[in-house]
Amino acid sequence: MYLVFPNFNLYSLTLLIFVLQGLIFALLLLKRYFSKNHLSDLFLSLLLIISGYHSTTYIIGFMDWYDTYRNTKINYWLIHFLFAIGPLIYFYIKSLTRPYFKFRKIDSLHFLPALLYFIYRVSIFIYDASLPGFDNIQNGWFISKIHESYISPVLDIMIDLSRIIYLFLAGSLYVKYRKSIVQYFSNTYNVELNWLRNFLIIYTALYIFGLFIQITDYSFFENYWKQRWWAFLAGSLTMVYVGMMSYFSDLSKLYNLQAPKDSSTDENLDSETKDEGISKELKTRVASFMDTKKPYLNPEITLADLAKDLQLSSNQLSQIINTEFGKNFNEFINEYRVEIFKSKVKDESLQHLSLLGIALECGFNSKATFNRVFKKITHVSPSEYLKSIN
Repeated sequence: MYLVFPNFNLYSLTLLIFVLQGLIFALLLLKRYFSKNHLSDLFLSLLLIISGYHSTTYIIGFMDWYDTYRNTKINYWLIHFLFAIGPLIYFYIKSLTRPYFKFRKIDSLHFLPALLYFIYRVSIFIYDASLPGFDNIQNGWFISKIHESYISPVLDIMIDLSRIIYLFLAGSLYVKYRKSIVQYFSNTYNVELNWLRNFLIIYTALYIFGLFIQITDYSFFENYWKQRWWAFLAGSLTMVYVGMMSYFSDLSKLYNLQAPKDSSTDENLDSETKDEGISKELKTRVASFMDTKKPYLNPEITLADLAKDLQLSSNQLSQIINTEFGKNFNEFINEYRVEIFKSKVKDESLQHLSLLGIALECGFNSKATFNRVFKKITHVSPSEYLKSIN
């Protein structure tokens, strides 16, 4: 008695539902890419599509496709593109953390292994299809005798190495970016940056879980379809979570959170700032502007904004802040905010405002940022400071 495809059961239906949801978000991201031209949406959409396509093998397997159509050649065309997963993760992070990122022709080389693997799989089909009796079997001679026995294990190792390398590169980009943005921005939008952190953690954890399944399969006991299913379930859940979070999260601030591209001339900046007299003069000019114009009250103030107001270049202003004030831009601006908060909290006319309300008036953009910065600078929490002055 032959089973009839499709057989909807716990294994097939669960994967199918989550993968379809993930693919819906992939299409929504792709649509947003064409409307807003954010490369990050394109990379993430492709990542979700490839992940969903890779799960197809297990979905149709648990639907009893292979039992119903015993001579099917679908194994030849369910070509996983796992060599592209690492580069897509890397370029997703890079497109959000590198100022003015553009995908160049040379960047396409990162996807060359995936293309070569696709050509290799097509070649296998052409070769096996040329052998007699191919129509009467499911897998031909090359894929069953050579590919699965010798080549596939080597490819698995290469894919693992690729994933490790690209996860490391993506993590390095994130860490470097998180450290560098304090030179350009007064508020660093922790929510958006935490999304990048969570994204990397999730895909690292997913890789480790899949590697655990793979190692136990090779070294201890054979994992059958039902044991391997858990790895695909984790992957499909990741698709839904990543797709949903990236689509519904407001990343507009993160898209704009780029190191400013200064259009003003930077000629002789280093020689200018080496002149001690000019440096002192610029320091006085900057300090005077901060005291009189209070630009730090603007929660969106950036290094480029302040440099434009002072008629300086971003590089020159950054060098003055770093060398003359001994701070990065983020520390420089937030110290002014903390000082004005300390004066405002003593103002009886503002007693009707909460601590957060006063903090927002001082240029902070969130409670979390305010508490973190205030404690870092004063070594006490805002509430502890309020008690000390009372």
